[in-house]
Amino acid sequence: MRIKRIAVIGAGPSGMMAAIRASQLNQPVILFEKNSILGRKLLLSGKGRCNITNASSLDLFLNRFSKNGEFLRSAFAKFFNQDIAGFFKERGLELKTERQSRVFPVTDSSASVVEILKNELIKNKVEVIYKTNIRDIIIDQGATKGVVLENGEFVRFDAVIMATGGLSYSFTGSSGEGLDIAKRAGHSLIPLRAGLVPLEVKEDYPRYLEGLTLENIQLEFYSGKDKIVSEVGDLLFTSFGVSGPLVITLSGRVGDWLAQRKAVSLRIDLKPGLTEQQLDARFLREFKLNAKKGLKSVMKTMLPLRLINLFLSIAKMPLDKKANQVTQKERKELVALLKGWKLNISGVRPIEEGMVTRGGVNLKEINPRTMESRIIKGLYFCGEMIDIDADTGGFNLQAAFSTGYLAGESAAQ
Repeated sequence: MRIKRIAVIGAGPSGMMAAIRASQLNQPVILFEKNSILGRKLLLSGKGRCNITNASSLDLFLNRFSKNGEFLRSAFAKFFNQDIAGFFKERGLELKTERQSRVFPVTDSSASVVEILKNELIKNKVEVIYKTNIRDIIIDQGATKGVVLENGEFVRFDAVIMATGGLSYSFTGSSGEGLDIAKRAGHSLIPLRAGLVPLEVKEDYPRYLEGLTLENIQLEFYSGKDKIVSEVGDLLFTSFGVSGPLVITLSGRVGDWLAQRKAVSLRIDLKPGLTEQQLDARFLREFKLNAKKGLKSVMKTMLPLRLINLFLSIAKMPLDKKANQVTQKERKELVALLKGWKLNISGVRPIEEGMVTRGGVNLKEINPRTMESRIIKGLYFCGEMIDIDADTGGFNLQAAFSTGYLAGESAAQ
């Protein structure tokens, strides 16, 4: 095998994996990182626990990508969820599978994942250069010749792997400079927008409910005849709207509707485990048992305390109304509201607040079997800077590890 000098730009999960794989194939690798530490964004993933991957089958896995999932078949065929699990287990980090097939380290610590990757870089003699930005890539006759550092120094390389990420969580260093370099090199970019991001609502309800979590509820986003129904889970009220796992998972598709200037509404089923008939029967039972109590007191068995006043206000029912004064019509209205509380979505939060970036380098310009640019020989892309994004649950991290692994192997060979 010919010796090739390889540069990897960005020490996130895809960049570290690319550097590890290329160095495993006995090629000299230099990993450039603008931060003073490795995997700064990776340390935040999974709320600091690092949802490494998902144990779903390949087809179910691909279905969790908002679009373009098929592009990843070659990368997943080369390095998939069982492979990444084996990678960490062989190096002493045991994993565990939780609900919805989410895979975490038994340590519940992202730092333990970064430590394994760091040790592997050291083992394979990857040179890591910290606090260094890449200004540009030098291209001659359609091929990569090297990189220009921020101080103007030119460093020759036979291959360059771009793994600089998108624009999400910009405080970790994701500022989009790698995408600018790709654009100057001749690549087209799919417009960037936030993925896995909280949503804003038109109503002022969140102002009263900020910090409140609704558990075991179900959401339905709808726009005209189109609708998306969530699993049962949790929702968090923020100062501007709604967040939490259910909202964030579906935010990409909601954002697509909003981008098309469609009106989007949200129905919250506060009692998804009960039918309207069962809920009505429960109200009847509670009202009989607590006939002389105030309606507000009875509602404590149904809703979080912080929500009751607002809920009764929306239902236009007096807070001091007695349970035995509630009419059949009012009872039906309470049931309908519990099963379909409506909010109107006004927008998504800024891209900097998204967990991932949607859009990026156009996939038509990347060879899915190698991750090499179809425009520039010796230039490779991986991770979040390509036009791939998925739901929460370990899917995005697996895509980063897989595309990084394939890019590193392809560049080395």
